[in-house]
Formats: sequence, structure tokens, C-alpha cells
Amino acid sequence: MLDKPGNASYHSPASFRVIVLLQPISKILERVVASRLSLIARAWKLVHHNQCGSLPPLVSFDAALSLVDTVRTLQRPGLKVSPPFLNIKGGFDKVNASILCSSLKKAGVSHYMVAWIGSFLSQRTCRLLVQGSPKTFSPVQVGTPQGCPIYPLLFVIYVASLHIALPTGLSLSYVDDFAQSAASISYRANVSTLQRAFRQPTAPARARELGFSVPKTELLHWKTALQRDPEGAPSPPPICLDGQIFPPLPCLRWLGYWFTPNLASSAHVSKRPSLAQGAFTTVERVSRPHWAYRITCLTALQYRCFSRPSYMGLSSWSPPEA
Repeated sequence: MLDKPGNASYHSPASFRVIVLLQPISKILERVVASRLSLIARAWKLVHHNQCGSLPPLVSFDAALSLVDTVRTLQRPGLKVSPPFLNIKGGFDKVNASILCSSLKKAGVSHYMVAWIGSFLSQRTCRLLVQGSPKTFSPVQVGTPQGCPIYPLLFVIYVASLHIALPTGLSLSYVDDFAQSAASISYRANVSTLQRAFRQPTAPARARELGFSVPKTELLHWKTALQRDPEGAPSPPPICLDGQIFPPLPCLRWLGYWFTPNLASSAHVSKRPSLAQGAFTTVERVSRPHWAYRITCLTALQYRCFSRPSYMGLSSWSPPEA
């Protein structure tokens, strides 16, 4: 059990991350199966086409760049764009082996692959290694073991039905992080569309008992220079989900990228170096003469720990074409 950094209290199980420890031979076998299944998932569309996670060579940068490009495309005809950023509630713990295998069979996945996945997710036992915990094993009925090479791919296949079909907009995701961008002539209409879609999940999502963690919701209204509110005008409307109200934020972080309503790069540029400063301090400590590291090694370490995190994602805010 690894504690998640930055929590004010560690009295809740949600404050810890469970990492599964397996034999190396098991991880090698999972990597082989994951490579084969990723090809099948992409070719047979087992994963939603707007899912950017767990499918090589896609990374979080592709999700952020797709979001920025979609927003700018929708803004060109004068539409107003509003995306709430959502996170799946306990998604990895709700993967049901029988439902997943049934979906793979209907999609035409080979019998041996379905049988392997069913065996991998069934009849599992585990014990939590924390101070003072019991040493006995307990059965695990549902869920994918975090830390395994294949679990992210199985998860994105399982949650493909959570993508909401919006009249105008885009449902984009990276593993369990979603950005549901709705577009119309007003922010209030966007909020109404998103609230209706949230209250009416798809039938496959209901069957899988999947949903979003409402308290983690964040809202941002994108605005161009022409869409800025005049002085004294009422603020853009908040979104109400399950009785909880979430006002629009002036700045938020998604997948390591900082976004503002006007898609300015200033927030991201100012925050990334400060996040990398801690790594740079560590590099500075090991650069002292008594460590006897070669200068070439220290230069490479500095580049990876400081320079690349500092410039991460700057091309997402490149000026749009004239």
C-alpha cells in the first residue's frame, strides 16, 4: 500500500494506492498478451476512438493536443465550448471478469485470448502489506490488479461505453480521466446538455455499474477574445451534478497540463518549472564533488529531470493557423 502524496489526511483507504507485486515471469507473460490484445482492440474497435490511454504510441500529450484542437475548431464558427473534467469512480475496482469476457466474445476475440483473460481475473486472492495488517489472503471477486502490464488495456476496453455522445462536441478520455466538451451558442445551453447526459448514462455503462466521481468534477468555460464577458456582466453558469454545484474555474490541471479559459500558455509555463524545481534540487545534491559522477551523466540527468518537465506540453498552445 503506497500513500498518495499531498493528502491532508490518510484516514481513508482512498488516500492509498495498491500496487500488485508479481513474479517477473508473470509480468513478461502479461506484456506479451497485452501487446497482442492492443492490436486486436485497435483493429476491432474494442476501445473508444477518443480514448488516448493505454494504446501505444498515444500518450497524455495526444489527449491534451486533441482537446485544444477541438476547442479551437468549435470556436471558429462562434460557438461557446464548455468541458467538465470528470474521473471514473473506483473504475479499476469494478471491472467484472464475466462481463468483460462476454463483451470480448461478442466482438469476436479468439477463444484462447478470452479464456486467458477470464483465468487471469478470476479466483484471485491478495493480502495488503501495510504495518499491522493481517498476513492472511482474502478472495478478490472483481477488479483489475493495479501495477500489472495488462490492466490499463483491460480497463479502457471495459469503460468504452462511458463516452457520451454529444450533439456538438467531443467526449475525450485518457484511461479514467474524461473531458466532455459541449458546444452551442451559449454556456447555459452547454451546461443543460451536459447535465442531461450525466443523468442518463448508456445502458452498457449501467450494466457495468460505472459512473463518475462527482466530487472530483472541475468545470472550465473556454473563451476567445471576442467571447470575454463585459465588465459587470454575470459570471458564466456553474454545473450541477447530483445536487453538487461546481462553478467554472480560472485555471485547472488535467493530465499534467494547466489550462485557462483563453488557452493562454502563461499558466502552464509558470507552473511547470516550479514543479521541476524539486527534481533539480535533487540533481544539485548529487552533483557535489564527493559523489564522483561524470559530467556527461549529470548533464543527461539534469535534462531529464528538469528541462523536459519544464517544457512539457508547450506545443499544445502553439498559435493557431491564420
